[in-house]
Amino acid sequence: MTLRQTLASLPREARDTLFLLFVIAWVIAPQVANLPPWTSLLAGGLLLWRGVLAWRGRPLPGRWTVATLLIVAVAGTLVTHRTILGRDAGVTLIVVLLALKMLELRARRDAMVVFFLGFFTMLSNFFFSQSLATAAAMLVALLGLLTALVNAHMPVGRPPLAQTFRIAGSMALLGAPIMVALFMLFPRIAPLWGMPTDSMKGSTGLSGVMKVGSIAELALNDAVALRVRFEGPAQDIPQQSAMYFRGPVLAGFDGREWQAEPFREDSALAARIGLPANLQVQGPAVRYEVTMEPQKRPWLMVLEATPNAPELPNMQAYMTQDLQWMTSRPIMDVMRYRAESYPTFRHGPETAVRQLHVHEELPPGFNPRTLALAAQMRADPSLSAGGTPALVNAALQRLRTGGYTYTLEPGVYGEHTADEFWFDRKEGFCEHIASAFVVLMRAMDIPARIVTGYQGGEMNYFDGYWTVRQSDAHAWAEVWMEGRGWVRVDPTGAVAPGRVGQFQRLRAPQGAFAAAMGTLSPGLAQNLRAAWEAVNNRWNQWVLNYTQTRQMDLLKALGFESPSWQDLTTVMGFLVIAAALGGIAWNLWERSQHDPWLRLLARTRERLARAGLELPATMPPRAMAAQVQARFGAGAATLADWLLRLERLRYAPHPDTELAALRREFSGLPWPKK
Repeated sequence: MTLRQTLASLPREARDTLFLLFVIAWVIAPQVANLPPWTSLLAGGLLLWRGVLAWRGRPLPGRWTVATLLIVAVAGTLVTHRTILGRDAGVTLIVVLLALKMLELRARRDAMVVFFLGFFTMLSNFFFSQSLATAAAMLVALLGLLTALVNAHMPVGRPPLAQTFRIAGSMALLGAPIMVALFMLFPRIAPLWGMPTDSMKGSTGLSGVMKVGSIAELALNDAVALRVRFEGPAQDIPQQSAMYFRGPVLAGFDGREWQAEPFREDSALAARIGLPANLQVQGPAVRYEVTMEPQKRPWLMVLEATPNAPELPNMQAYMTQDLQWMTSRPIMDVMRYRAESYPTFRHGPETAVRQLHVHEELPPGFNPRTLALAAQMRADPSLSAGGTPALVNAALQRLRTGGYTYTLEPGVYGEHTADEFWFDRKEGFCEHIASAFVVLMRAMDIPARIVTGYQGGEMNYFDGYWTVRQSDAHAWAEVWMEGRGWVRVDPTGAVAPGRVGQFQRLRAPQGAFAAAMGTLSPGLAQNLRAAWEAVNNRWNQWVLNYTQTRQMDLLKALGFESPSWQDLTTVMGFLVIAAALGGIAWNLWERSQHDPWLRLLARTRERLARAGLELPATMPPRAMAAQVQARFGAGAATLADWLLRLERLRYAPHPDTELAALRREFSGLPWPKK
């Protein structure tokens, strides 16, 4: 007996269980690389055990066995992840729970729980990868789960899986237009979804490390970072363009990643390894109160520059040598503090010292064209005569007039990020621009570094507070100049003085068939790789990179001059209403397509049932007429004659007998009483 014949001979319950086990294994399979080894082995063993029980028709294990396995799974999760919360621990637990639930699959209610866990586990695959391969695999998983769900709602008989698959496919196709409309028009008000993370990445997104694109990921989040209430008259409030809230200062560079310098604590204060702050403030002070959201980092966001420690509740604060204010422990709750800042200030040494050389260092082997550009600028007599200010102004002028653009979708940069920005792409957001600018400065032996933080904010005229959001995250540069110390230079302002909109970080696509191509012929491998990259690029551009900007471009194409998320909501609402009306029209049309003769016969059966005569749905009108006469006698002769005419209309049509006439007579018939 072949495998197909063996499967066909199995009871329906066993066949359906084996199909559901296959679908669940397909859902879990992409997670194997992200799960602890014991989780994959345990889940695979449980699914295999359940399959053997279904194949052999054996009873399911008792509740104590399942409870013991559940305790083992939870304990293993706690030992592995030290928690049952967060992405990794949550996915580990949900995979094991899904496999365990299959050992309790006794009733339809248990099946519904399995379907729910299956859909959730399917969704969790996108926590780790949003590639085209993952999306295709999960589309297959979706069709499999829908097929199993449809099959569970067909309890009678033994419907073939091909039939239930066609129904599931039709359901998916009917839902596809709604899915596409929601994808294109649902306002991307970040974060679109969120979940606890297992790392200490602050909710501000700022850290001691900055890769090109990291602040763009942060800026997708429109959550509030801090609220500021200024004291004194309105004319004393700094201009929005001058509101720089200072965060980590990044001086170390390995070619791709900027890092903050290390520091150590001496008693209550920290002595930074490096240059002395030498902060000198001038002019009137700006006093304000900050309400900062929890960020899981020990950083205090204050305006540049703040010489005195902010007033903190039950916590000490200290300033590092690069003017960054920090607390004695991470900020885990909402904190309110008062500070005093001076927009006009100087800091750092005013004469060259040995420690400045660390801010001129560049890793060897990176950005050769930027190094050549720096040598060319250095060799220009008109620039070298003007010293550092002339070289800085020349770099800024190049940004203003060299065709550089500020974009939210610069793509993924390669190994030589500064070279790509200055010579190839000529586009980027604040991280790209600041990093390329600092690399150029250092290549000209000018001490420079990157400062990260927040820039700007928006005034809330109802309560008078300035709201600084995660989307206001920014990166700028500081350049050391003789006699002036560290000077703030914001190269982004040279490219885009307005700097408006949201940010987005793009991720490099990863090919799924790279390993398999090595076994193919070179020509075929090259063609397949080219085809895959083309398809993958379309996926990246049209799906993963479908951003707020593209949503707004879509609205502009629809005729909106200055589109906003309210316009998106309006368009989506109209589409939902149109879909609802279309569904109603489809339902009415479908009802009209049903056999009107059968509907009239069914109404007759209902009226006779109310009179006490129950007739089966399969009984023809002639037999119904005989039952009416036998039950109600000669008084039902008119009704019996009407039923005979109804039958003749169906099987022996006559011009004198029309369905419309029979419908009109239906209401006036002498229906018997119960």
